[in-house]
Amino acid sequence: MGSNSSRIGDLPKNEYLKKLSGTESVSENDPFWNQLLSFSFPAPTSSTELKLLEEATVSVCRSLVVNNPRTGNLGALIKVFLSRTKELKLSAECQNHIFIWQTHNALFIICCLLKVFICEMSEEELQLHFTYEEKSPGSYSSDSEDLLEELLCCLMQLITDIPLLDITYEISVEAVSTMVVFLSCQLFHKEVLRQSISHKYLMRGRCLPYTSKLVKTLLYNFIRQEKPPPPGAHVLPQQSDGGGLLYGLASGVATGLWTVFTLGGVGSKAAATPELSSPLANQSLLLLLVLANLTDAADTPNPYRQAIMSFKNTQDSSPFPSSIPHAFQINFNSLYTALCEQQTSDQATLLLYTLLHQNSNVRTYMLARTDMENLVLPILEILYHVEERNSHHVYMALIILLILTEDDGFNRSIHEVILKNITWYSERVLTEISLGSLLILVVIRTIQYNMTRTRDKYLHTNCLAALANMSAQFRSLHQYAAQRIISLFSLLSKKHNKVLEQATQSLRGSLSSNDVPLPDYAQDLNVIEEVIRMMLEIINSCLTNSLHHNPNLVYALLYKRDLFEQFRTHPSFQDIMQNIDLVITFFSSRLLQAGAELSVERVLEIIKQGAVALPKDRLKRCREQPPANGLTSFPDSFVGKTPVCPWMEKRFHIF
Repeated sequence: MGSNSSRIGDLPKNEYLKKLSGTESVSENDPFWNQLLSFSFPAPTSSTELKLLEEATVSVCRSLVVNNPRTGNLGALIKVFLSRTKELKLSAECQNHIFIWQTHNALFIICCLLKVFICEMSEEELQLHFTYEEKSPGSYSSDSEDLLEELLCCLMQLITDIPLLDITYEISVEAVSTMVVFLSCQLFHKEVLRQSISHKYLMRGRCLPYTSKLVKTLLYNFIRQEKPPPPGAHVLPQQSDGGGLLYGLASGVATGLWTVFTLGGVGSKAAATPELSSPLANQSLLLLLVLANLTDAADTPNPYRQAIMSFKNTQDSSPFPSSIPHAFQINFNSLYTALCEQQTSDQATLLLYTLLHQNSNVRTYMLARTDMENLVLPILEILYHVEERNSHHVYMALIILLILTEDDGFNRSIHEVILKNITWYSERVLTEISLGSLLILVVIRTIQYNMTRTRDKYLHTNCLAALANMSAQFRSLHQYAAQRIISLFSLLSKKHNKVLEQATQSLRGSLSSNDVPLPDYAQDLNVIEEVIRMMLEIINSCLTNSLHHNPNLVYALLYKRDLFEQFRTHPSFQDIMQNIDLVITFFSSRLLQAGAELSVERVLEIIKQGAVALPKDRLKRCREQPPANGLTSFPDSFVGKTPVCPWMEKRFHIF
């Protein structure tokens, strides 16, 4: 590197990098640093180029790993960076491009080295490299200066205090990215870290007072979605992807961290990488999520999670309880708008889940919004395009629906919101439909996709749990939504009959041959019957609580009444079939009395009249279960509310 632009292929032979990683100590006051930091580096634009960069610098980094205990050059570089950051705010005000550029380059090199150091050594060894004592080269003691803590505090100050201008945008991105790289230690440990260096520095000591300010700044970075400055607005070369080299490095690390903090696993699709309009917003969101999901220390709760759980709306003038640490206020309207607009990325969906689950202030505010469709529609679109999404994005979208459907007010209001021309729903032209009916259609489509493709029992359970949460509040169901409910039951019924036939044939075959192992059809049958029972509970809950509001569902039920015959006497469904059988019998009788050759309009009219005439006490009332507490932890146990009938004693669980 140096005053001339560098290329990846030149890095192993670069004289400045050789001196940095060599056996000679370089004082922090040496003019060498100005020469080293005066470079312009073309940013890699692909993972291949990033890999080439790592391969080109691996020899330099490993030399530094070997020599740094004797030379302390890493510490000298960090001290150079730290000394420059003290004047960074003034440099931004004075538009000192060159000073900010060199400071950015120092941070860039530090982060590249930090990434390699974290990969190559244990946390104890890493800490030794950051506790170099100049007056006694090669020795380490408890009195040595801990540059790692000082570096982290400096990065926090840089993120929270330096004004975001065109000339400071890149270094702000690099500061956030460096913290993401620092927190990647978990990637190299199979066990959950509870006493790592991240816990030591970020949850105690000098970094702790910055907690609320850092979380607030990261949230506002996400909200504002500031784009990179245009070409010519800063001295750094403009990158074709809108981010710096360090952004690319940290994004690679963040991708690994993402698999730790979400539900993706073996067999999951890789998340598509959308074009990023704001690298700062994206990196800030990733850092925020990593901080929020740090495990509690042995004796200290995660302060960043506490901050996320407790912040309030700027319009809320009530005082914070003294028991709530790290509290702050933020504009909820701006936050809501940003969350609605950014749901195409799974990290934004995880932030939405986190806030709904952990911050009661945010949850209450969102459920009180009169434009809830702006939030729900992007979530439904994620589920609708299930085949294009990775598994953890689909699960998070579904769990968000479960949280929302725990609220009866939400379940009522979504049927009052009328939508027109839903262009992304391609199975049928929907010129006008309620948000509630659209939600039902998308969830049922997800179930049917799962039945034919992934066959995930838990996805079934949680889709049906969302429908069960809503079922008592179904209102004016669209005729297509009503048809799809009964069609899903028809599909389950056929699958039940098929498995039952296979089980019967298998049992007959076992009588003639004792050597051939038999498939476990009994287990398959139990799973199918459990899903069928859930579906019957949903239909029953709707009929019991809102029969007169849903003539289209009664119509679909009567049209396919033969489907339910086989379950009337089935021992697993006799209790739950009572209300459904009563409704079918009652309305069938009224239709017979009206005569043959009835039009659809006439049938619906008879159903509406019959709904008024049917004595309500003839239907077995459902006892509403108390609401569950949402999702108790991530990702261990997701729990949905089940406000349905007495036979639905268990709550719906996932994982």
